[in-house]
Amino acid sequence: MSEFAGLYETIHARRDVRGQFTGGDLPDDVLLRVLEAAHAAPSVGLSQPWDFVLVRDDTLRKAFYEHVQTERDTFAATLDAEAAERFSRIKIDGVLESTLSVVVTYDAARGGPAVLGRHAIADAGLYSTCLAIQNLWLAATAEGLGVGWVSFYREPFLSGLLGLPDGLRPVAWLCLGPVTHLEAVPDLERHGWRRRRPLAEALHTDGW
Repeated sequence: MSEFAGLYETIHARRDVRGQFTGGDLPDDVLLRVLEAAHAAPSVGLSQPWDFVLVRDDTLRKAFYEHVQTERDTFAATLDAEAAERFSRIKIDGVLESTLSVVVTYDAARGGPAVLGRHAIADAGLYSTCLAIQNLWLAATAEGLGVGWVSFYREPFLSGLLGLPDGLRPVAWLCLGPVTHLEAVPDLERHGWRRRRPLAEALHTDGW
């Protein structure tokens, strides 16, 4: 058995959690470990272009939740009847049920004006921020916690809600906290929305 078997188990156990949050206590030392793992992510030019906004305030969370529901309705209105029926069974957030939320932001000016390695790929800093999110997600999973990435929001709304400085992008609203369990099968598969592609379908050699 590989000494890294636990890492692979964590990767495959990770789920986008919606309905399993308990709202239970999240010890400060555990939260700090998860955030330190996120902050240890690689970044282009060592720019570390991310920040983490911890959201515990109920008023803020309720305002964001209401915005998410509006965006859910907007998306649902674009679906045909069959897809709308499938979508109606899918819970899209755990904003109110989770212990807290972490909003991860991206600052394109961090490390500038010349960010080593970003001159040819403008989005390299954004990719770096996504690596920090993945680190956070895997660390949380290893700690027995759940994470749910909420993507039903408009960036200007969230920036205004949290008073983000000009130039910062809110990349992710992550619900975080203890859960009853992690599902063996991801929600979108369980509800018949989509199925995963086998690796063989995504694998190419020396070109497409």
